[in-house]
Parts: sequence; C-alpha cells; structure tokens
Amino acid sequence: MTERLEQEKQNLHERLMAELDYSTDLTDEEIENIIEEAVLIRGKEVYLSISEKRVLKKELFNALRKLDVLSELLEDDDISEIMVNGRNHIFIEKEGRLTEVSLSFSTEERLRNVIQQIVSSCNRIVNESVPIVDARLSDGSRVNVVLPPVALNGAVMTIRKFPKEFFTMEKLIAMQSITREGAEFLRVLVQAKYNIFISGGTGSGKTTFLNVLSNYIPSGERVITIEDSAELQIKGIANLVRLETRNANVEGENEITMSQLIKAALRMRPDRIIVGEVRDAAAMDMANSMLTGHDGSLSTGHGNSAREMMLRLETMILMGYDMPVLAIRQQLAAAVDIVVHLGRLRDNSRHVLEISEVTGVENGEIQMQTLFEFKEQGEEKGVVRGQLEKVGELLHRQKLLQNGWREEEYDKLEE
Repeated sequence: MTERLEQEKQNLHERLMAELDYSTDLTDEEIENIIEEAVLIRGKEVYLSISEKRVLKKELFNALRKLDVLSELLEDDDISEIMVNGRNHIFIEKEGRLTEVSLSFSTEERLRNVIQQIVSSCNRIVNESVPIVDARLSDGSRVNVVLPPVALNGAVMTIRKFPKEFFTMEKLIAMQSITREGAEFLRVLVQAKYNIFISGGTGSGKTTFLNVLSNYIPSGERVITIEDSAELQIKGIANLVRLETRNANVEGENEITMSQLIKAALRMRPDRIIVGEVRDAAAMDMANSMLTGHDGSLSTGHGNSAREMMLRLETMILMGYDMPVLAIRQQLAAAVDIVVHLGRLRDNSRHVLEISEVTGVENGEIQMQTLFEFKEQGEEKGVVRGQLEKVGELLHRQKLLQNGWREEEYDKLEE
C-alpha cells in the first residue's frame, strides 16, 4: 500500500473501531457492508480509484475480522513460517528461504490486539506478567508469542503454518522423503503395536510424520492424543479423544500439565496414547504409559540423531526425578522400541534419515541398532540425491508374533 492509502486505512479503521457495536455478533457480510459504506463515503471526500477502494476494503476487513496484515501471508500456501519481530519487521519462510516482506502493522497496539485475538481464541493468556505463550490458529497452525519486557524490540510472534493439504505416506514417497520399503516397514511396526518415537530438529516435519504414521492405526482402536497445543490431525479414528494442556492463570493456579493428562489418559481405557511432543520430565510419564499395556504409542521430540534423542529423554527425566541413571535407561529401553529420525538436508528437503531399534541396556548404556539409514549419492544442481537404505535386521520379533505374524511372513518382509 502507498503511504497515502495506508493513512486512509488507519483513519477509517479508527473510525470503524469507535462506531461498531461489538455487543452484537456481527456476521462477515454485515462487516463487509459497513466497510463498503465507510469507503464509499470517504471516496466522496477524497479521490480514491477503483483499485484503491478494492485494496482498502480488503485491508479493512482483514484488520477488523481477521489478522490484519498477516491474513494474506496465511492465505499463501507456499509460505511455511511467519516471523513477526515487532510491528515493522515481518519475515517469512518460503520454499526453505527466509525473506523480509514489505508489510507492517500500523501500530504496536494493533499487533498486540492481533496477538490477543489469537491467544484468547484458544483460552490462553499473555501479558507482561505471563509474557511467553504457545497457542494455535483455527487451522492448527502453531503460534509462539513473546512480549516485552522479555522481547526487547517489541512483541514477537512466530507462526508455523499447518499445511492445508493432508499428507499421506504416498505423498512422502513421491517427495522422496522415504522409500516405499521404509514406509512398508513402518506400517507393519505400527500395526504390530511397536512403541515409536519420532525425533528431529525444528522444522524437520515431526508432527506431519506422526500424523502420517497414525493413518496405519486400525480404525477400531481407541486413541488418546495429548499435546501442549493441539496440532495433530488424526484421521480415520472414530474413537478419538483429544487432550490439551492448560497454562496457569494470572494467579498462577489451575495449570494442567502434560504429566497430569498422561496420568488421566491411563484411566480412559486407551488402546494407544499419542503424545504430541515431550520437552520436560513428562518424558517419564510417556515412558510409563508405554509400559502399562498401551503398546503402539507414538510421540515426538527434538534431537539431532536417534541415539542423541534417547540421551535427551534421559536428561528430561533427570530434570524432574531423582532416580539412578541406570534405572532411567532401563525404563526408556523397555518403553521405546523404535526411533525414527527426521532431518532437513542442505537443500532444505526433508527426509527420514534413520530408523533405529532400541535393543536394551548393556554395561549401563542404552543399545541401539540402525535398521535403515539415509545414504547420500551426490548432489545435482543444488539438489541432494540419496535414499533410505536398509542396513540391519529387526532383532526383536516378539510383538510381530504376538499380533499374528508368522515367521515366514516376517522373513518375506525382510527380503
């Protein structure tokens, strides 16, 4: 927008905010009619071209009904992340590249209003007393907010957009994120109720991959999902219960933690428990749930490799429990069967880099065996070539056999 048009938008926005009756529940159509009339009246006072009026109406509707300047960014399916560093600096990630856009909020107050609109819609609170919060948009996109005085350059908001198109394993195979052999192997393990933990760095696609794996869960099972901020989109499960943590209120009370939800889920007769992401001592409750008859559970966490993920889980538990390290390692080794590690390569493509089996504890250390590993085969025009290759055989077949697999069927899978 030109500086003149931006000023017109600001003036009309202030006028409409003062005149609108928010005690009534106005529909989008009613808001559009009010904006149309306001622009028409203003167009008689100063010259506005047809294209300027069109832009002005759209911007005013976004400001009043949607998320202001962020609306057009959210509507762009090619943008995967939006980063707001104060009102004047907005960056996006598009096709793996970070760029600054020429959009800005008219005032810091307007940015704060948009933040409050997002946060309040999912019953969260953010203010100077509670300056950090995780929230979500209606489409499941993840939102993180940090306010002053913690954020020194103004309010900071990061939006990880949730893809509108639901991913399937077939699409991941077509994108060469995983081979068909690896996908078939994981399908068998999910259906045989192996406990699978998905690790990876920020933006590696952990939540998307967990959603994809959940497609393999038999439709007749009862599944409970537990998340800090509900992002998972489990499809095809009729008996699905979704739980979400709750932050403490301004008095520091009524917090509902992930540990509490996991313990509650154990009393809800689940066949499987899916924990969106573990970041703290709730890792012990996750491990306990996997060891209390709820095989086939899934979870995710941040890690640089499959082995480092197990070390991180150990560290998370030590943050909240005074236990011998050996006891923690034995608990984790008994709980987690498979670790699937995801990562981004230097060309920004996402791949399954490793599938490893946790085989037990020897000499006080968790033992793991790599079953599949991504092997690079060179680089062509900036695109990394390679694929997931089988490098080992599954050692523990007990769950496969318990779930009706015969040795000859497994041997066929191994070929």
